[in-house]
Amino acid sequence: MRVEYDPKHDLMNIEFLSGVGIFESVERDGIIFDYSKERKIVSIEIIDVSTRISASPLDKIDFAVTRS
Repeated sequence: MRVEYDPKHDLMNIEFLSGVGIFESVERDGIIFDYSKERKIVSIEIIDVSTRISASPLDKIDFAVTRS
């Protein structure tokens, strides 16, 4: 998984599947979901991310993996 933030364009992209082609993109209220041909989520892009949260997008990143 890769998380990128572009402050110049105020975009955040969360990539779940690296190197997988995008077959379809669906936009819903400024959030774009990219799907592979097999209908797996490849990435999610958030447009104008700083207007959707209360602090800097980079300050909000907190990643944890829970394993059984």
